[in-house]
Amino acid sequence: MNWDTATQAQQGDVRNAQDIELADAIGVLQRLRDVVRGQVIGRDDVIELVIIALIADGHVLLEDFPGSGKTTLAKALGDAIGEAWDKTRGDDRDFEHFIAPFRRIQFTPDLLPSDVTGVPVFDSASNAFHFRHGPIFAHVVLADEINRTSPKVQAAMLEAMGEKQVTVDNVTYPLDELFFVIATQNPLDLVGTYPLPAPQLDRFLFKISMEHIDRQSELEVLETWQSRRDGAGSGPAVTRDELLASRAAIDRGVAIAEVVKTTLVDISRKLRADERVLQGNSTRSLVLMLPALQAAAALRGRNFVSAEDIELLLPRVLGHRIELAPGAADMNRILHDNMREPMERLAGSTVDRD
Repeated sequence: MNWDTATQAQQGDVRNAQDIELADAIGVLQRLRDVVRGQVIGRDDVIELVIIALIADGHVLLEDFPGSGKTTLAKALGDAIGEAWDKTRGDDRDFEHFIAPFRRIQFTPDLLPSDVTGVPVFDSASNAFHFRHGPIFAHVVLADEINRTSPKVQAAMLEAMGEKQVTVDNVTYPLDELFFVIATQNPLDLVGTYPLPAPQLDRFLFKISMEHIDRQSELEVLETWQSRRDGAGSGPAVTRDELLASRAAIDRGVAIAEVVKTTLVDISRKLRADERVLQGNSTRSLVLMLPALQAAAALRGRNFVSAEDIELLLPRVLGHRIELAPGAADMNRILHDNMREPMERLAGSTVDRD
């Protein structure tokens, strides 16, 4: 066997291993999606986007109204994830190193940063201070009505969401590698709110507007509320380690063709040059979109990113990062106009894995 033949055989073995890992990862994602769908009815599109963001190591901002199912969605996602103890920092009897599957933080004007991150507490037995972990130490955190709290508390979330750590009294405490924030805000109630600044908005991979579910789904909610209530908490569907392994497998196994990256750059440059756009999206937003595109492709059983994935995710990724010029109001129309030509070129190209 010559060198080229040996190299090709070795590459084939790597590809086969990646395909097996990817198939396992797709199974994990589908299992998680099915369990959450069993608790949250009529929100299949939102569930899919939330799982994509979780796998892409991003966060989600939901614009919703009271009673839309946001808490049920976040709790169902958290309850579906097992192994809540952080075994790298303590054993099952060490409560200080407990990582909760789900925590809900109700943001109010009088909330303090320490109410989110945690606070040192004096222990008279040891005559020393010990850090008491706040609700931010969880796999899935629901930040409810995040725009109702002060900018100081909002800023406390920046480090946690951007760097997976919190700093209290000059001591840095790492969060778990699987850390996911679902934040909500009511777009209709603006009295007594603090709009999120651009740096805070940029921490969210997606901004999703939720609408009322359809009639049939609403009827199904009423018909199944008892069975869903009794079935809640029946056990995790996936483990933390499975999700982290799936994230790595999708990163290795789902290809992003150069033409896909070119399409993203061309769309961004057209948006920045559009007179209806006051400020375009950053290059960082495109970088953050890549793992999300890979996760979307995996959920559809593909090992390559296609135009379908871009059409699904690009409005959710760029919509809250673009500032429109005065007088311009139709974001969807502006995105459609600037996507059309690059997407047509992409349609005529081959994006499958080589």
